[in-house]
This record gives sequence, structure tokens and C-alpha cells, in this order.
Amino acid sequence: MYRFVFTQVLSRFDPEDVHHLTVRALRLLSVTPAVKRLVHRRLAPRDPALRVRAFGVHFPGPFGLAAGFDKDAGCVEAMSALGFGHVEVGTITAHAQPGNARPRLFRVPRARGIVNRMGFNNAGAGAAARVLSRPRGVPAVVGVNIGKTKVVPESEAVQDYVTSARALAPLADYLVVNVSSPNTPGLRDLQAVGLLRPLLAAVKEVADATPRRTPLLVKIAPDLADDDVDAIADLALDLGLDGIIATNTTIRRDLGAAGRGGRPDEHWDETGGLSGRPLKDRSLEVLRRLRARVGDRLTLVSVGGVEDADDVWERLLAGATLVQGYSAMIYEGPLWAHRIHRELSRRLRRRGVTDLREVIGLTAG
Repeated sequence: MYRFVFTQVLSRFDPEDVHHLTVRALRLLSVTPAVKRLVHRRLAPRDPALRVRAFGVHFPGPFGLAAGFDKDAGCVEAMSALGFGHVEVGTITAHAQPGNARPRLFRVPRARGIVNRMGFNNAGAGAAARVLSRPRGVPAVVGVNIGKTKVVPESEAVQDYVTSARALAPLADYLVVNVSSPNTPGLRDLQAVGLLRPLLAAVKEVADATPRRTPLLVKIAPDLADDDVDAIADLALDLGLDGIIATNTTIRRDLGAAGRGGRPDEHWDETGGLSGRPLKDRSLEVLRRLRARVGDRLTLVSVGGVEDADDVWERLLAGATLVQGYSAMIYEGPLWAHRIHRELSRRLRRRGVTDLREVIGLTAG
């Protein structure tokens, strides 16, 4: 049913307009207690075999919503009720900013991808903190993804991230330093280890000082050279980070459908980060490299090109403790996460597996 609605109705409208309409509807669900609880009872993961513990946090299922959808933390309860095992909000910056000029979000349906150049549009860390401090009517595991305010120069980036961390780390189940979006000028330069070390060290000091010691992860780009992936993995271990999220969107256009000859559609060459199916192979490649480098000493969160339970299963076998997705939801609809967890549950039962930890890293070298 959803695919018919998407093809015949939603695809005819600007994707950002559809996104805003969806967010408003989800916020309405979030403030309707009876409906919210009913949806949560029906759709949230409940199989004990799906439960996973990562960096001291208990997750009801391994599949969560990647950052980028819920930029201002207004849909946490709704997305948890719809079946996501965790919701990563953001990217949130210390100061409110409008993001880049529209149009800035494009569908590439034949490649099952999305191109965006949103530019961290959000209401700022203070506004997000006010939302996250409200009581919740349904359980939700919340990650908070923070990035650099666009107008802040590189020389002041550390303090900018620290400002966000101070406001948001106490309210997060885990905190993510995003240095990998292609849509903020100079942001990816911060992935260089010489710049990344003082940034992560400063944010970690804030995260460690919260009452429960908020776990800290770093999110990296798929476009890093393999040696740079290794260097960041080594840095994460050296600083005592809790994990790495791999990967963000890509600026490359020689992946996926293009690699098989030709451009998928008119938006393929739009400036911005490409996500969805074309990113699948590279994201999995980076995950495997990280697992070979760090083993189980860090929690690895795999994101990029995840479309179904088969993809989630493959990432778990390759060493991811948690898996995230976003782009495919645009094509699959609101029951996407519920279906993935339901199929994972069936797969575990068929194999006689009662604890998800039994499959994590099973095929890792």
C-alpha cells in the first residue's frame, strides 16, 4: 500500500516538503499518549533475543534510525513506537542555523538513493535540550549527533562542539561527534587525526563528566582512504572512545548504479551527500576494515545502504553491534523498522539463537 502511495502521490511533491509534513504528523503522534502507547505495543521490538547491550546501554533491538531524519529531537517517541531500537537525533549544532538554500534534498529512486545538501539545518542545542528534557510516554534509546556550526571558523570548532556537548550529553544515551558530513565547508577536514584528537578529547571530557558518563562515538565518512580509517580507529582506541559509526554520506558518484553504467536519473549529479543503496558496498567494506582493526574493543555501528533484514544480518555478522538506516524508509514506509526486527526475530528462532551476541562478528576475519 505504501509503495503505491509513494509512487502515485508522494513522489510528485518536493521531498523536503514531504519530510516536513511527515515530521509534523509524527510529532502529533508523540503528543497523543494513548495512540503512542498502542503503536509502541504493536510495533516496537519485543523478542528478548533481539536485545543487545552496547557501551553500557540496553537496546530493545539492533536496528535504529540514523541521524538526519529527526533533526530537532521532536520525533523520538514516535519513531521508537514505530519499531526502531534507537533513534539518533541531529545533527545538532551549538547555534541555530537555517542550513543551505533550497532545493537541497533529492530522490534518486532508480538507485534507491537520496542526495542531500541540507547543511545541518536545526534549531540549536538549547532548543533540542529543552525537547529532550521532557518526560517520555514510551521507552526510547536516544543518541545525540552533534556537528559544527557553519559560521564558526575551524580555529573555534573545539569550543563549538563542547558547547553542544555540555547542553546535550546529560540528556543522551550516547553522544556522536559528526565530522563527516560533506555539506558544511571544512567539516571533513576535522577527520585528520591531528585536528580530530583535541576535538574528541575535549568532547570526551564533557561526556565523561555527566552523572552517568555518556558514551562517546565518532561518525566517519565513507570517502576516507583506508589508511585514514585505520588512523581514526587507532585514535578512538587511544582516547578510550566507546565506538565508531561508519559511514556518513558520500560525495562520490562512481558507486552503485553509476558503476554499472549510466546515471540513475536527473538528480544523480546534484551537489551533496549521496546515501542509500549506492553506498552499501563501501559502507560494508569500511565496517569490515574497522572490525579487523579494533576487534570487539569498540562498538561498531554500521550505516549506509541498509535496506532490509538481510542487510542488517550481514552487518551483524561482519561485526556491527548496532545497525542504522534512514534513506530506505523513504521508499519502504513507516513500518520499515518493524518489519526488519520481525524478520530478524524469525531468523534467530529458525537458527535456535537466543542471544544476538552469538551472531555479532561471526564472519569477521
